[in-house]
Amino acid sequence: MSEIPTPTSPPPDVLRCAYLELVVTDLKRSRDFYVDVLDLVVTYEDETCVYLRSLEEFIHHNLVLRQGPVAAAAAFSYRVRSPEELDKAEAFYRELGCRVERRPEGFVRGVGDSVRVEDPLGFPYEFFYDVEHVERLAWRYDLYTPGALVRLDHFNQVTPDVPRAVKYMSDLGFRTTEDIQDENGTVYAAWMRRKPTVHDTAMTGGDGPRLHHIAFNTHEKHNIIAICDKLGALRMSDRIERGPGRHGVSNAFYLYLRDPDGHRVEIYTQDYYTGDPDNPVVTWDVHDNQRRDWWGNPVVPSWYTEASLVLDLDGNPQPLTERTDEREMDVTVGADGFSYTRKEDDGELPSWKQGEYKLGEQL
Repeated sequence: MSEIPTPTSPPPDVLRCAYLELVVTDLKRSRDFYVDVLDLVVTYEDETCVYLRSLEEFIHHNLVLRQGPVAAAAAFSYRVRSPEELDKAEAFYRELGCRVERRPEGFVRGVGDSVRVEDPLGFPYEFFYDVEHVERLAWRYDLYTPGALVRLDHFNQVTPDVPRAVKYMSDLGFRTTEDIQDENGTVYAAWMRRKPTVHDTAMTGGDGPRLHHIAFNTHEKHNIIAICDKLGALRMSDRIERGPGRHGVSNAFYLYLRDPDGHRVEIYTQDYYTGDPDNPVVTWDVHDNQRRDWWGNPVVPSWYTEASLVLDLDGNPQPLTERTDEREMDVTVGADGFSYTRKEDDGELPSWKQGEYKLGEQL
């Protein structure tokens, strides 16, 4: 793949990931899953779309479900700091030679002037500022359920060339908080943020472009356990793909679910603050299986191999580019099954590093 040039135009000032537009093949089944099971709040719905938000959100929606023929992600949407940032987004992506569309009336209900692009990695990105405000339900404890989802946290994207993706996202103004490297400094995955958490999106290696998952926050890990109990009571435990567990990367407690179309949803809580300008990057050894699961549990193969298609701006699935680095595939898939998690015989911990010091120096 050719290197993505760094534009001379400044990037838009992105605040946070704001919403995902998903195409689903059976709108009713998807609505039942996200509303009746996960308890997201309906802001608006009609025969073709359902607009959903989490309990602490004040913008119109965090998730759009749209009926369509092929299950896929149609837009990864980010809010920017001001209306003027949309001009910057246009200039930034046009300089990169990307396809750019702008609609003053917006692409979806509840969102005004917006720019959508097919970015250099093949993902459909959207940038907006103008948005309809709705009631923030943070104080509506009468609406809370044991597994209440309170915020949208992040996306996770699959791309065949992670270093290329990290360079582009850095040019867009995102900062790396954690990554996975081998002894030669090859980057296999990176967690990148604009808001002061571990990430707004992650770039992970694989055939792409594809959506790996969307993640929603709960307040506490007991909320995640409650979701598992609810799924069991509804005889829907087959929706659980992985977890619950504790990540090494991000330190967060997690659960991965699959919706009726196979779109992956993470329920996520208890990561950490990253907003200081000198926040250290946490680098994990690719051979350390605690990076994915702090308790050392192996990762199910589907979590590595399966992901959702993404659409171009005409609504057609983007073709996939295969990841061809066999060495990378071997170590990425194999390392999480039966790799080291504890000190070697010489008393040294594996080469997991945090900032400029090893984890072993803290224990």
